[in-house]
Amino acid sequence: MLGILVRTMVKAGMVKPSGLVKPVSVTRITGRYLAHQEGLPKLPVPPLKQTCDRYLAALDPIVDPEELNHTRHLLEEFQKPGGAGERLQKGLEQRAKKMENWLSDWWLQTAYLDYRMPVVIHSSPGVVLPRMVFNDRQGQMRYAAKLIAGVLDFKSMIDNETLPVEYLGGKPLCMNQYYQVLSSCRIPGTKRDTVVNYALDKRPPTHITVVHNFQFFVLDVYNSDGTPLTVDQIYLQLEKIWNSSLQSNKEPIGILTSNHRNSWGKAYNNLIKDKTNKESVRAIQKSIFTVCLDAALPRASDDMYRTRAGVQMLHGGGSRWNSGNRWFDKTLQFIIGEDGTCGLIYEHAPAEGPPIVSLIDHVVEYTKKSEMVRTPMVPLRMPQKLRFNITPEIKKDIEEAKQNMNIMVHDLDIKVNVFSHFGKDFPKSQKMSPDAFIQIALQLAYYRIYKRCCPTYESASLRMFRLGRTDTIRSTSVDSARFVKAMDDPAKHNTEKVALLDKAIKAHRAYTDMAIRGQAIDRHLLGLKLQAIEDLAALPEIFMDTSYAVALHFNLSTSQVPAKTDCVMCFGPVVPDGYGVCYNPMDTHINFAVSAFNSCQDTNAARLAQGLVDSLVDMKNLLEHTPKAKL
Repeated sequence: MLGILVRTMVKAGMVKPSGLVKPVSVTRITGRYLAHQEGLPKLPVPPLKQTCDRYLAALDPIVDPEELNHTRHLLEEFQKPGGAGERLQKGLEQRAKKMENWLSDWWLQTAYLDYRMPVVIHSSPGVVLPRMVFNDRQGQMRYAAKLIAGVLDFKSMIDNETLPVEYLGGKPLCMNQYYQVLSSCRIPGTKRDTVVNYALDKRPPTHITVVHNFQFFVLDVYNSDGTPLTVDQIYLQLEKIWNSSLQSNKEPIGILTSNHRNSWGKAYNNLIKDKTNKESVRAIQKSIFTVCLDAALPRASDDMYRTRAGVQMLHGGGSRWNSGNRWFDKTLQFIIGEDGTCGLIYEHAPAEGPPIVSLIDHVVEYTKKSEMVRTPMVPLRMPQKLRFNITPEIKKDIEEAKQNMNIMVHDLDIKVNVFSHFGKDFPKSQKMSPDAFIQIALQLAYYRIYKRCCPTYESASLRMFRLGRTDTIRSTSVDSARFVKAMDDPAKHNTEKVALLDKAIKAHRAYTDMAIRGQAIDRHLLGLKLQAIEDLAALPEIFMDTSYAVALHFNLSTSQVPAKTDCVMCFGPVVPDGYGVCYNPMDTHINFAVSAFNSCQDTNAARLAQGLVDSLVDMKNLLEHTPKAKL
């Protein structure tokens, strides 16, 4: 999802996280947050030799033998007693002793805040929710009011520290990200961004922002006694907002947030010179979250609906449609279209997908409840419209952002699909991990198109550790390569193919378990590299080696984001000639989104999506039509 060439981020050696590796179980414990956090272990620094050996194994299927041999020599040099590797490893171990988490600050900076590409498509994931049927505009407002009340209900669990503690493989998980997603916002800089979180202020924010027809409003969602507004009260306030923003010819000030970060940083400094503008921007940044009331897009056929909704969540459809109806720096923006298209987009710096999905699951359930409370009609004051003074220079910045947004919109190639042949049920019936099954099918789909294996990124959660974010599951392994090469080989018997498939799935499962326990290689290598930079030492040759650049050029950037809700997350590719693939495996079907760039002749989202369908079906047929051997 983070857009990279071998450019800014690959220099630092990482890409976009988003998901989790297997569904999280929840136990309702009324725990005090800090006590829970302090009980979590710290992220370990893996042994140097282990990482070097595993790095070589990961390179095997993706670089040629000559290159691999060269890297092997560099790694031997790196690991010599008293050499650079030993020195950097010691530095990392010292850092780990001193800090709550040796990685999290570095990761936030290198993966997000130093990253200068637009957050739109390249970084911020979108989530498509099940389509709603609104018979009229009141239906849209009613649903928006329920959704807002649902988020406030979830917020009360965060505020009271009664959020259910999550578990993965029996281990409690870090809950810190839940405390980062509300009342927070990214702030652009000309060289590096920052994130602000107003939730911990002495007087935390009590308002949300609502945007309609490119016009922003402050909506207070709490009464003076601290109780949240009811659904009926919110509905009436939304009606007032709607009726006072009917003009659709306003300047789309929000589109500025979609520009390249350096350009937006400059435009931002210029924008907030004006006192009115500064106050308006601050009100958006401080708000608990944003609700975007979108205009309907042109009608699409039912089979195209999800793909079109994916586009709507990721970028809004361009400057003619809803791209100006956003503040892309805001951590959470819920999108409710007049035509029933619903979902959200989130700014990725503060959190990964799972906490966002957990919030979505809660809110979706909440919106299904029938409302019992009839509100005594206390008159509420008119929501405040945020004013912006648009100078000729700001107007020029808006025009530039519109043009750049429209280029990005035209370049994004996306396909959102429902795979309906089976869901988690089939791999489970074969005693196979559903996630590993889907990942190996993706390897097969890619190999069938390109006749080669490629570096593949799957996000693994490090939330077993305090302030843990993600590491990389490298889904391309020696075992996955053997299977994908054998699958369509007529000389190979099916029993051999099944044995190879089983081995590939077990290898993926083993790498996943290793990653969630803090023993994967990518963040450790990144840490060693950043340690060298911090020490002002010469950068070890392993980081300037072609193999390292190849290993970080993730043609497949993938994430499993499981949810109870029948939704799907989507994000852009992380390299110009790559794909972004996100999936939510339900019991009897799989929702998945595949993205690519039109500017690359070699990639095609629909072709890979179809290839994935074929691979999943073929793997199922292989297992069903091959007599069970003793594996």
